[in-house]
Amino acid sequence: MLMRKVMALSLAAALSAALAACGGDDGEQSGGGNVTLWMYPVISDQAKSQAFWAKVEKDFEAANAGIDAKIELQPWDGRQEKVTTALAAGKGFDLVVLGPDQIPQYVQQGTLAPVDDVLADKSAFGKSALDALSVNGKLYGVPIYHTATLPVYNRAALAKAGITDVPDTWAEIKDAAPKLAASGVSVLNYAGAPNETLNLTFYPLLWQNGGSVFGSDGKSVAFNQPAGVQALQFLLDLAAVGGLQQGAATSTSSLEGSAFTQGKAAVLPTVQLSQLSQIEKAIGAENVVVGQPIEGKRRVSFGLPGGVVLGKHAAGNAAAKKLAAYLATPEVMAGLAKESGFFPTRSDVQVPDASENAKKFAAAIDKLYPGDTHPKARQVMSVLAPHIQAALQGKKSAQQALDDAAKEANALLGG
Repeated sequence: MLMRKVMALSLAAALSAALAACGGDDGEQSGGGNVTLWMYPVISDQAKSQAFWAKVEKDFEAANAGIDAKIELQPWDGRQEKVTTALAAGKGFDLVVLGPDQIPQYVQQGTLAPVDDVLADKSAFGKSALDALSVNGKLYGVPIYHTATLPVYNRAALAKAGITDVPDTWAEIKDAAPKLAASGVSVLNYAGAPNETLNLTFYPLLWQNGGSVFGSDGKSVAFNQPAGVQALQFLLDLAAVGGLQQGAATSTSSLEGSAFTQGKAAVLPTVQLSQLSQIEKAIGAENVVVGQPIEGKRRVSFGLPGGVVLGKHAAGNAAAKKLAAYLATPEVMAGLAKESGFFPTRSDVQVPDASENAKKFAAAIDKLYPGDTHPKARQVMSVLAPHIQAALQGKKSAQQALDDAAKEANALLGG
């Protein structure tokens, strides 16, 4: 938790602050109030994250006399459960950062408030970011950063197998798999552990093949249709010729000790810019090649805007709305982009001293997909992941795994 600035308050103001519940003081009359924001490690370096958000908190309070802001750093682990519980109880935070595939669930539950009035001028924000964070025409998230993932290649591993050009289509990856396997290297480093988000593992393949998680009416899933079956079969075919690393079905996305950082896999399919320094240290900067999104029927990868959302219980909290607006200012957004390796959602913000690789990630923003939004997107993901793992372990065919998952998911959706 970040340290709050100790403010010189009068006795009366101190008593007022002590009595105000989280989100309970809207500050309409005094211009002050309390606001709590749950922030996640979008800045992966813990020390840098603490320093950055401490400065944001301090600067915001300095510019907004009488407001006591608290930015609490939360872990990714258990995020969904903690946020759901806090929103249902109407306490714990006023603001929290969520993605497009999480927001619809809470809108349906009636625990979020729209934030259209937080941004006086939306013209500087990318339309795709605003659309992704909107539900039924209402904006529920103030976009403060945009993630981007691209494939990264090990030049040395490819060269050892006689491959000079990076394989960035499904056909090229299939062709490269046996050549790499002959040299003791898998073509893909795939994270098949069921606790990994499918947004970074199976879903990009599904989207690349023209598929989707949900049917057009949202009442049933579509991942077991031909596009999804072909996507899973693509992985199984690679595995059959040594194209996935050993233990892929239980592998996590951790870079430390991964097949890719050990030089035993040639392609890491979904990498964030902030991970490049660790990769460069592991395999040598001269061997790191950042590619464009892998192409199946479409050339697409995963990336989404992170949005600051307002709990329904804090809808009248003027201090919360002021903090949300402050986080979306060019100054804060530029600083966050520089420290996090993510990208601004404002067209009038430039990241200083951007590297050539950073420019590649930024240039791919229009080829990124924020995911299939649905009120039960995360629940469906949890249902699907173990069945994909079963297929990777050879326990089920691609069709059987996805059909079994679809049966459970459709029951969840009420179909």
